[in-house]
Amino acid sequence: MGLLSGVEHFVRQNEPLARHTWFRLGGSAQYFAEPTTADELRTLVTRCREQDVPIRLLGGGSNVLVREREVEGVVFHLGAPAFGNISVQQGLVTAGGGAKLAHVISTSVREGLAGLEQLLGIPGTVGGALHGNSGRQHADVGQWTHSATVITRSGEIVTRTRDDLQFAYRQSSLNELVILDAQFRLEEEDPRELTRRMQKLWIVTHASQPAGDLGAGRIFKNPNGMRAAELIDQARLKGTRVGGAEISDRNANYIVAGIGATVEDIQQLIELVRQRVSEQLGVDLETEIEVW
Repeated sequence: MGLLSGVEHFVRQNEPLARHTWFRLGGSAQYFAEPTTADELRTLVTRCREQDVPIRLLGGGSNVLVREREVEGVVFHLGAPAFGNISVQQGLVTAGGGAKLAHVISTSVREGLAGLEQLLGIPGTVGGALHGNSGRQHADVGQWTHSATVITRSGEIVTRTRDDLQFAYRQSSLNELVILDAQFRLEEEDPRELTRRMQKLWIVTHASQPAGDLGAGRIFKNPNGMRAAELIDQARLKGTRVGGAEISDRNANYIVAGIGATVEDIQQLIELVRQRVSEQLGVDLETEIEVW
């Protein structure tokens, strides 16, 4: 059976990935799959495994830089409604892996459930947040995670309970192929007080990030309790440009892709930052963004 037999209705060939990433740059996907149900997703995952076809999962596209070449295999994108459901019951918030983290946070606050509002301003989807244990300085998504249902690379659907899960700084044991949904155990609080706190957090967060969402990306992990943005600032690199790419003047841990920027510009700027911070401050920065 051919790879695309019976799945042509949700798979496109040679899909430009610039349409789906914040940097709006990069090559195309050999195959781009947007399944509408978990069964469709599982069918193609199993077929890819049987035919040894590479698989990648693309969430919100905020932490991915795609090189100017074809990405081989199948890139899955869980943008269909079936993967974006959010529900609340008895202090548990259940969210699909394709749900936007921002929507999960706003739903939780509206229902008077506290915890996730500390992650306000972090882009992307629930699945992406759990894979990399997204968070702020004193909070991360892992501390509120109760369970997760996943599809393994062999096509099995498995539920990981809290006892099965491990989270560390920007790392988690949820390294399976797809996170179908997750449950978060939150704390009850007055919705009005939560809303006020969220509004204050939003003002602070918005002021510390580049203006506008698209065309910019957070680049480095915070090393050993230090803040990457402060280290880059100490190295006097804020505002540094390579071609059309520039280190943000609001937050030095963001690179902004301006008019005419290329993937090579961004990669060269990343390497320049790593080299200067290492030479001047003795700290080796590790990238948070994925390069495909």
